[in-house]
Amino acid sequence: MALPSDLEIARGASLKPLDDIAAEMGLPAHHLEPYGRNVMKIDLGAIDELADAPRAKYVVVSAITPTPLGEGKTTTTVGIGQGFKHIGKRATVAIRQPSMGPTFGIKGGAAGGGYSQVVPMETLNLHLTGDMHAVTAAHNLLAAMIDNHLYQGNQLALDQHNITWRRVMDVNDRALRNLVVGLGGKADGVPRQTGFDITAASEVMALLALTTSMTDMRERLGRIVVGYDADGQPVTAEQLQVAGSMAVMLREAIKPNLLQTLENTPVLVHTGPFGNIATGNSSVVADRIGIHCGDFLVTEAGFGADMGAERFFNIKCRTSGLTPDAAVIVATVRALKAHSGKYRVVAGKSLPAEMLAENPDDVAVGAANLRKQIENVRLHGVSPVVAINAFPGDFASEHDAIRQVAEEMGARVAVCTNVADGGKGAALLAEVITEAAAEPTDFRFLYPAEASLKEKIETVATKIYGAADVEYSPQATRQLDTYERAGFGKLPVCIAKTHLSISSDPKLKGAPTGWTLPVREVRASVGAGFVYPICGDMRTMPGLGTNPAATRIDIGPDGEIVGLS
Repeated sequence: MALPSDLEIARGASLKPLDDIAAEMGLPAHHLEPYGRNVMKIDLGAIDELADAPRAKYVVVSAITPTPLGEGKTTTTVGIGQGFKHIGKRATVAIRQPSMGPTFGIKGGAAGGGYSQVVPMETLNLHLTGDMHAVTAAHNLLAAMIDNHLYQGNQLALDQHNITWRRVMDVNDRALRNLVVGLGGKADGVPRQTGFDITAASEVMALLALTTSMTDMRERLGRIVVGYDADGQPVTAEQLQVAGSMAVMLREAIKPNLLQTLENTPVLVHTGPFGNIATGNSSVVADRIGIHCGDFLVTEAGFGADMGAERFFNIKCRTSGLTPDAAVIVATVRALKAHSGKYRVVAGKSLPAEMLAENPDDVAVGAANLRKQIENVRLHGVSPVVAINAFPGDFASEHDAIRQVAEEMGARVAVCTNVADGGKGAALLAEVITEAAAEPTDFRFLYPAEASLKEKIETVATKIYGAADVEYSPQATRQLDTYERAGFGKLPVCIAKTHLSISSDPKLKGAPTGWTLPVREVRASVGAGFVYPICGDMRTMPGLGTNPAATRIDIGPDGEIVGLS
């Protein structure tokens, strides 16, 4: 029997008053700010007030390298949070805020799925408390100040051919990737080439995700590098005297949002940095609140363990001071079959018919990817747990093939059916996570802060991705030298590459070895606090597909939304 749509399930939810949920978390009422009926913001004063409360076990949810369809990582994260209640534990979930670009594009919303969702689903996917728009506005204010500075005489000698700061908006629009501004008459500004990225790709978003306080946010905004002067020296937002105004625009957006799941598990939703060129994790401040609000804090890291989890370990944990007790790796039959190299999965299209036939051998062939992702977690001294996200068309033999691989690698494993069964379907997984989190941990960063930028890049490439070597373009070499001289060398690295392969080539499946990572360009997100080498063709402004979700979403005469998924 087919499940009702996610929207139908979400609308049938029995929501508890958020005051009651906050009280169960131990959140002081004076730090709560209601936004309508079913959303609250949490004032950052809660961090200090909760500091002496017991610390929850900290669990990060990642995955094998996904197909373009995604493997249900958010759904599993929500399911785990609900599952803990079924085994007598209190959990808090922390996830990113969805971007409206994907919501109206191919991917759809990011509230989970089936009976493991964050609600209200419409509110979460459409604006929430306006944090995305605050980031957009703060980012674009800085862009406007740059162009005004050029127009007003350019006292900082900013090289208009070496300005790295573009504009952003929270819509998929390929036509804005590259454009020329300042056209028209003399009063219309200085003509120059620039473009738009999606808001999730903004350094302001990454900065907001990694900040630890209002003061820290203000300082990070000031450190943003917008470009370079005629002598190659960085020009910052502080020099343009705009960082203070940007901080004012973000004074509400810095506060995490409190929602709940279908089963009334508390959910902290905050920030949404891009998973390809930024950390792909929710905020540090949300985690520093949630870590004192129950027995477990379950958070999600974008894409596979080679990307979101690696950045969680080496960037987010380095900033927050929190260390994980266990890491969940979500695996699906379809993704491991795709890693056999026999099938092509395309977003927006049905799976190939032959891929749906029972074939545990294909799963076993593609399992090299799972083995490598388990190894990537272990490299950081964290206990891995494999979550087999079950789909209705799966066969028991295929789940057994995944289980065998996980157990051969010494990882705990459990099948979860939380899409169809809610928390009850993730209860066994929650028990297995509890066992893993009870083990002593030996958490470690992959590289020391003192290592050079090249050493950091090469460590991630060879140890996490399985590359044999790294090749730098002349431009990348010059940029790395510039960043080292400018004092950015102690920053961690966030390698921008495809999420569809552990390698930098989306066509390479499984766990390829013997290949070379090509670094064609390197950029510095100094305010956010990392340097990101670009390895491949990264789209920071997505485009709309042939049949985007925007064509199916509408509003009825009673004001009720239809077609949202």
